[in-house]
Amino acid sequence: MTDRILITGGAGFIGSNLAATLSKRTNTEVVIADDFSSGDWRNLIHVDCEVRALDCDDFDLMDEIAAGQFTAVMHQAAITDTTVMDQRLMVEVNTNAFAAILKAAATSGTRVVYASSAGTYGNSAAPNRIGSGEEPENIYGFSKLAMDRVATRWYEKSSAPIVGLRYFNVFGPGEHHKNEHEGNKTASMILQLYQKAKAGEQLRLFKYGEQMRDFVYIRDVIDANLAALEAPRSGVCNVGSGKARTFNDIVENIGKQLATSFDVEYFDNPFSFYQMHTEADLTETKAILNWQPSWSLEQGIKDYVTLLETNHRGPADTA
Repeated sequence: MTDRILITGGAGFIGSNLAATLSKRTNTEVVIADDFSSGDWRNLIHVDCEVRALDCDDFDLMDEIAAGQFTAVMHQAAITDTTVMDQRLMVEVNTNAFAAILKAAATSGTRVVYASSAGTYGNSAAPNRIGSGEEPENIYGFSKLAMDRVATRWYEKSSAPIVGLRYFNVFGPGEHHKNEHEGNKTASMILQLYQKAKAGEQLRLFKYGEQMRDFVYIRDVIDANLAALEAPRSGVCNVGSGKARTFNDIVENIGKQLATSFDVEYFDNPFSFYQMHTEADLTETKAILNWQPSWSLEQGIKDYVTLLETNHRGPADTA
């Protein structure tokens, strides 16, 4: 029997990595739905899949989901730029479209795995635990929290699990397109700092580089998604490394891989809603997914920089 998996936002960073991995499975057919507002066709050059240019809540697509034409829906499509402040647009694209997908999936009993975010925690004290400190600081984080709340209302109505994955700071191959538009650079700080270092530019951090984030490598994120396809029950899970690291650690590790050191310029943080410390508590993740991360920050940066040095820009699975 062939599995037919729909990936919304499949031309984006995480979506294209999922597509690259799943398309290499035997008896698996991958269908991608993307409006290409932020995704990039170049991520799919080496991915054998069906690609459709449309909104993720397209009426015909909803009919297909409701008719049971997909084994699972992996919903990655969203506005991911956290500086977007248009409240209506953010909720329409992120929350409303997801609700339509859940309604269609419940009709056919189709499993749904979807992208939530650590942005749901705002500046709550770390470690960040599911069900605690869910106080987002911006409309992006709120839209993701609203998705999680909508999902819980469908748990009992769907015969298949609905699994939300709260991504922390994801980095790795396939994110180049997120950093190519001036004034709208949303790629990981690891890629941005690497590119500045290679260009001989001054590396700059918010004062004094001691902000702490949970950085998780894309290969771990893909493994968590694959585990979610087998999860026995519904729920929301954190997807992170489980260990917070400072921005200074990032610079130091990039320097090690490039065999150099950097004189960092520190400047004032202009963002009042900026998350100062995130760290994933993985208790619920282990219980639902039976998964834990394999890649340390050092291992992830080493692998990523090795690929970047060979000008590799596609998803990790095509390396």
